[in-house]
Amino acid sequence: MMKKALLGAVALLALASHVQAEDLKEFRVGILGGENEADRLRNFQCLADTLPKAIGVEKVSFFPAADYDGVVQGLLGGTLDYAELGASAFAKVYLAKADAVEPILTTVQTDGSTGYYSIMVARKDSGMTKLEEMKGKKLGFADPDSASGYLVPLVTLPESLGGPVKEYFAETGFGGGHENLVLEVLKGNFAAGTTWGSGVGEFKDGYTSGNLKKMVDKGILDMDDLVELWRSPLIPNGPIVIRSSLDNDMKAKFRQFMVDLPKTDAACFAAIQGGDFTGYTEVNVDFYKPIIDARKATIGG
Repeated sequence: MMKKALLGAVALLALASHVQAEDLKEFRVGILGGENEADRLRNFQCLADTLPKAIGVEKVSFFPAADYDGVVQGLLGGTLDYAELGASAFAKVYLAKADAVEPILTTVQTDGSTGYYSIMVARKDSGMTKLEEMKGKKLGFADPDSASGYLVPLVTLPESLGGPVKEYFAETGFGGGHENLVLEVLKGNFAAGTTWGSGVGEFKDGYTSGNLKKMVDKGILDMDDLVELWRSPLIPNGPIVIRSSLDNDMKAKFRQFMVDLPKTDAACFAAIQGGDFTGYTEVNVDFYKPIIDARKATIGG
């Protein structure tokens, strides 16, 4: 009898501890590196005003990482509740701990597609107009955990080049995020570099969304200074992920808040996503299976 009572008390304490753990006062948002930290915080700040009431927390806190891996590690460690990841960064999380997060939504482009492209750009005054002219030159990648900035070019460029990346280019390196990579190309530190864009709309505008569009909108890039040398196959738009161990009610409230955001606060939606999109659509792990498999085969995790 005493043993049963003791076990029952332990079970109640464990349940109480679980409930208390999920009685969140603070909702923690991870923000990928890739552009100026002040810009990232400003873009996400709109969530601080309306999200707490919608999901029942006291405040929303933002954690801008210096690179992609900072957010990846926060999600793996359970210290972040929500983040917007690139497809390769999600694959890294999934391969390390499949049940750490749930991909729930992704963006829809203005043409109805749910993908984007890796785009290789060079300075227009370099005289280059096609990929073949990069042979023996220095290529820059954005971030080792970026799909468009590294993984997809690594996997798909060899078909266009007729051989491995490392044998075609004189040297490769990382630019420290998408924004900085483009700036390094403009400075001449890389002959060309891989970044991302929707591929929808006009090149002169930086397309309708993506890093180039963000830089144009901020006034730090004139597309007349660049030329596009190569474009990858379509890449699945990165997912909105939430911590798997979140309370189901909070998950549902958060999902609904995000689905409604393009209509309830179009400016906030555009700021977070960095361009023109029509809204969100639901996704799951299967949507990212090709990227997960590609990452596992080439990088290993």
